[in-house]
Amino acid sequence: MSVDLITATARFIEQKFAGEGSGHDWAHIRRVWLMARRLAAAHPEADPETTELAALLHDIADWKFHDGDYEAGPRAAREWLRSQHAAAALIARVETVIREVSFKGLGVATPVTSVEAALVQDADRLDAIGAIGVARAFAYGGHKGRPLHDPAVAPVAHDSFASYQKNTAPTLNHFYEKLLHLKDRLNTDAARQVAQERHAFMETYVARFLAEWDGID
Repeated sequence: MSVDLITATARFIEQKFAGEGSGHDWAHIRRVWLMARRLAAAHPEADPETTELAALLHDIADWKFHDGDYEAGPRAAREWLRSQHAAAALIARVETVIREVSFKGLGVATPVTSVEAALVQDADRLDAIGAIGVARAFAYGGHKGRPLHDPAVAPVAHDSFASYQKNTAPTLNHFYEKLLHLKDRLNTDAARQVAQERHAFMETYVARFLAEWDGID
C-alpha cells in the first residue's frame, strides 16, 4: 500500500473542501475514511489502498453539486489518481467503488460488487445517521434553501434515481425517504452494530421535532 499516495490524497481533499458548508466537507470525508478503516478491521480480505482512497475520494465531485452528473465523481477521482501516477488497475477499482457508494432512492437497489465498496458505502451511510447525520441533513437543507418541515408535503419513496435527483422536499422528509432506512441497508455486521444506537437517536430526535413543531410541547 502506498502511504504516500494516501497522505497526498488526504491533503488534497482537505484543501479542496476547506470551508464547505453543506455537510459534505472535509470533516465528513475524514469520518468516512476513518470509519471505513475501522470496518475493514473485520474484513482482512479487503484491499486497504482501494478502501482508503475510495473513502477519501468518494465525494470529490458529488452529483448533487455537479448538475446531476453521476460520472463527475469517478472522472475527478481518475484525474487526480492519474496525476499521482497511480496504477491503472487501482484507479479502476476506486472508480467502481465511487460509482457504487451513493443512495439512489428508497425504491432503488444499490448493490456493491466488492468488499471495498461495501465498506465505503457502509461508512458513508453511517455518517448520514445519528447526531452527525441530523446535523448534516439540516446543513444540506439550508444550503439548498429548503424549509425544515412542511406537513402538507408527504414523503416519497422514490422508485428511480431520476426521481430522487429531482427531490426538493423539506428536510424532515429526508428522514422518511432515506435516513431512517439506512440501518437496514448496510452490508456488514460491524456497520450494523454501530448503526443501532445512531438509528435510535434519530428516531427520538424526529419524534421530539414533531412534538415541538407547533410550539406546544
